[in-house]
Amino acid sequence: MNKSTKSIILILTLLSLVAGSSQRVLAFVASSTNYQLEKDSLNFGGTDNSTSTSFSLSDSLGEIATGDFSSLNYNLRAGYRAMEVDAITLTLSSPGNISLAAVNKDDGGVSAGTVSWIVATNNSAGYGLSIKASTNSALKSSSDSFADYIPAGANPDYNWTVASSASEFGFTPEGDDIVDRFKDNGSACNAGAGDTSARCWQGFSTTDTTIAENNASVPGGVATTVRVQAEVGTEATLSEGSYSATLTVTAITL
Repeated sequence: MNKSTKSIILILTLLSLVAGSSQRVLAFVASSTNYQLEKDSLNFGGTDNSTSTSFSLSDSLGEIATGDFSSLNYNLRAGYRAMEVDAITLTLSSPGNISLAAVNKDDGGVSAGTVSWIVATNNSAGYGLSIKASTNSALKSSSDSFADYIPAGANPDYNWTVASSASEFGFTPEGDDIVDRFKDNGSACNAGAGDTSARCWQGFSTTDTTIAENNASVPGGVATTVRVQAEVGTEATLSEGSYSATLTVTAITL
């Protein structure tokens, strides 16, 4: 007896977004319709720019209380010269869409894949990386959807577990900068400092979930990989067809 196979095709559309700093404030000490004066100084000497074949120097004489100051609530560069800093840069790679292997609707099955984003910034306070889905029930077709994976408790599930009567879609991030929530101690998530492959699962949300952070500059770039997985239980009721999800990853400076 020939048995027909009813396939479920899975496609992920990926979007990358670079947002501005969450803290940066710009101000001008004076302005008109013709100019903006970013900073001024009262002092008794100095040269705006001195150069030779070997060096370039900008100096001022007579200022007080200059230098770098900080607390839990602010960072201050005081002084005419001290506030001169290079422009903050932040870049985020844009991987292409990915297609997961089709699963058999009648017999159930699991389909998984990975995709990576690379963040680079010269910001001394570092960066944050978050992910979200465009819709609740992130993976869906025109007539049906996978449920978003729900962990058994407040933390991600160390082991991926889907009931035979269910169809679910979830993810886990992997990389050097993943946040504590997705780290593990070999048996539980949000515990220890490990990053065991294909562990610590949760579902997508339409609000941002932070997946990686670094509190220092990473000018060379750091990759964070998101592993996605969909499962159709052997007793699940799910329409055959093509299912897709749109995921947005956002990088910000801290």
